[in-house]
Amino acid sequence: MAAACACCGVLQLCLLLLLLPLVSSISEVTDQDVRSDWELLALYRRWLSLYRPSEVVPASPETAQPPRRFHVFKENARYIHRANRRRNLSYELGLNKFADLTNEEFRATYTTRPPVAKRRPERRRDFARGDGATPLPASADWREKGAVTGVKDQGACGSCWAFSTVAAVEGINQIRTGELVSLSEQELVDCDKVVNEGCNGGFMDDAFKFIVAKGGISSEEEYPYTATDDGRCNITKGYMLRGHNILLIYHVATLQNSHVVSIDGYEDVPAGDGVALLNAVSRQPVSVAIDASSIEFQFYWRGVFNGVCGTSLNHGVAVVGYGEMYYGTKYWVVKNSWGSDWGEEGYIRMERREGDGLCGINLLASYPIKVSPANPSSSSPPPSWSRSSSR
Repeated sequence: MAAACACCGVLQLCLLLLLLPLVSSISEVTDQDVRSDWELLALYRRWLSLYRPSEVVPASPETAQPPRRFHVFKENARYIHRANRRRNLSYELGLNKFADLTNEEFRATYTTRPPVAKRRPERRRDFARGDGATPLPASADWREKGAVTGVKDQGACGSCWAFSTVAAVEGINQIRTGELVSLSEQELVDCDKVVNEGCNGGFMDDAFKFIVAKGGISSEEEYPYTATDDGRCNITKGYMLRGHNILLIYHVATLQNSHVVSIDGYEDVPAGDGVALLNAVSRQPVSVAIDASSIEFQFYWRGVFNGVCGTSLNHGVAVVGYGEMYYGTKYWVVKNSWGSDWGEEGYIRMERREGDGLCGINLLASYPIKVSPANPSSSSPPPSWSRSSSR
C-alpha cells in the first residue's frame, strides 16, 4: 500500500511539473494580449485548452459561447494587465481557473458566509506565548520539514474550514509522530454538524473539538473527498454528531475504528496579536481565517501579497511558515485549498502586519494540541465520548 501511494505521489508530481510551464504562460497578460478582441480571443483559446478542454473553441469574438463568459474573461484580463502595470508592486496577478468568473460569482462559490467568521467566546486557558528569552528563527517553513501534505482542492464547496483544520492536524501529527498522513476533509463535511455546515461554511475551532470528541479522524484514503454535502455521515467510519446531542453509531459489520490520527485539544491564538501568531507558527502549522473576497486575491499569481482587502473573515486557510524578503518585507506562507494551479503552486505569501493583520489574518487563529505521539489503533474499540477538553 505504501509503495502504491508513493507511486501515485510521483505520478502526481510529474504531472504537476509538466503543467507548470503551461500554467505560467497562461497566467501572464501581455500588452499584445489586450490589444484587440482578436488577441484576447487567442488568449481565451489558450486558457480554455488548459482549464475548460471540453468546451468548444470559438472561431471569432462574436461566436464565443456563452458570450457572457468571454466578456467576463476579457474584463478580467484587462484588469489584471492594468494592475500589473502599476509600479512598486510586490506581487503580480495572473489568469487562473477563476478567469471567467466575476468577482461576485467567485465570492459566492469560493468564499463562505458565517459561521466561519462568527465571534468565538472567550476561553480562559492561557496562551503559551514563549518566554521571550529565546529568539524565534528568522524564517520557518513546515513544508521543508515534511509536515505539510500536497495542496488540495475544495472545489465548488464552501469547505475551506475543513481543509484549514485538516492541514493543522496533519502538521502536528507529523511533528509528534514523524509520519505525514493525508487526512479526511470529507469526514468533517459529512459528520461535523453541531455548528459547522458542510459546504455552507464552518469554524475551525469547532472542527478541532469534533475530532477530539470522537477520538480522531480518518485518512483521506479511507474517507475520500467528494466536494459534496448530502447530509449523510458515512456510518461505516464510526461516528456522527447531530444538533447538540451526541449520538454514537458503531457499524457492527466493520468492528473497527477507522480513525488514524487523534489530537488532545486545541488552542486559540490571542486575536490581533501578530507576535503570538508568529510564535505559534514557529512550532507548528496554524489554522487561520482571512478575507479572501477581493478581486486581487482571486487572481493572485506570485510575490508577497499586500493588496487591499478587508477583515470580513470568509475563508479558512493554514499558515505553514514565515519569512522575510531581501528588501525587508516580512510575510506568512499560507496554504490555500484552491488547487495547485492557483497562486504559487497553491500557496500565497502574505505580508506580515501587526494588529488585525493583512486580510484579518491575526484575528481568528488556532491550532491543535497533540501531547502524545500515540494514535488510534485500527483494531481499537470506539472511544468514549468526552466534552471537557476544548472549552
